[in-house]
Amino acid sequence: MKLDTLISSYDPKAPLAEASTIPAAWYTDDRVYRLEQETVFATSWLFAARANQLAVEGNYVTLDIAGEPIIVVKGNDARVRGFFNVCRHHAAAVMTEAEGKASQLRCPYHGWTYSLEGELKGTPDFAGVCNFERSANGLVPVETSTWENWVFVRMPNNPPLSLEESLGAGLISQIRLLALENLHWLERRHYMFDCNWKVFVDNYLDGGYHVPHLHKGLDSVLDYSKYMIEVGERFCLQWSPMVSEGAEQQTGAVRKGERALYYWIYPNFMINWYDGAMDTNLVIPRGTAETEVIFDFYFPDTSDSARAANLASIEVGHRIQQEDMDICKSVQRGLSSRSYNAGRLSVRREGGEHLFHKLLHADLRRGLPGNKG
Repeated sequence: MKLDTLISSYDPKAPLAEASTIPAAWYTDDRVYRLEQETVFATSWLFAARANQLAVEGNYVTLDIAGEPIIVVKGNDARVRGFFNVCRHHAAAVMTEAEGKASQLRCPYHGWTYSLEGELKGTPDFAGVCNFERSANGLVPVETSTWENWVFVRMPNNPPLSLEESLGAGLISQIRLLALENLHWLERRHYMFDCNWKVFVDNYLDGGYHVPHLHKGLDSVLDYSKYMIEVGERFCLQWSPMVSEGAEQQTGAVRKGERALYYWIYPNFMINWYDGAMDTNLVIPRGTAETEVIFDFYFPDTSDSARAANLASIEVGHRIQQEDMDICKSVQRGLSSRSYNAGRLSVRREGGEHLFHKLLHADLRRGLPGNKG
């Protein structure tokens, strides 16, 4: 099937009560994966770093976005900037560590050096080269912006949509009420899923549909009958009242409070908030059927006296991910079955998944040859 025919086979105008999921081939076709890199991930504002990773001048973080090597660094003027992590000489990565601190950015290949502001400063053994302007050969910038505890980046030459405009005033005001400045980062964990990145997002956005069946511990502290879904323009909030009676002991000890809040921000960032704890999920496609999910864990008290309780909370999150890994692998296998093409959506539970599929379709359509919108 031609790629444009495959993308057009999904109907984004169908109301939720009549809608189906995106076609199975969207999760298995390498052409769709490449198109997503060129559209969804090359045009969206994407999480790049925690603010505490760039706390002082010279701190930097390297990452990969849409197949591109990127570096985010705090300059001597205290500004955070992003660049393609590609030397202007022969294209090697300028900084090769995942994060660190440096007084300058020095390419390990031929020693070209750049300032923390991206300016080309040193070009060893380059005398006699004609028509070379050092000022025009600094690192190529990407857009950067900070929101709450996080730094986001976006590829250049996209429509002039600010991070705030992309997030929306409604989401920004909701998150502001959570007073995230009172939470402190403690630990990061990486998980590799044997599935397409969209399988993980679908699983997250199913309105708790799978929780009673797969997450017995989590289900014991959520009031499933009152689990609610609120859909915005480019985000979805799922929330549930929390209960203590009948709670599984390990989960009940660390998942407390009045409500659990689960925010998804298009395309690949999640905020999971409980009273006294928060974790974020960054979903990174690593191939058509491979996904990395990075978890950052935050707590109000990260002192030694709170360490045992915090680690117990992280362990509950770890157990939930182990449970999700198995089902996501099963789904990915089933998506390749000749017996399956698409499924229907629960009106009660899967409004967030419906939003995700519509936003995804819009981006993919714009990326097809000959389409401008």
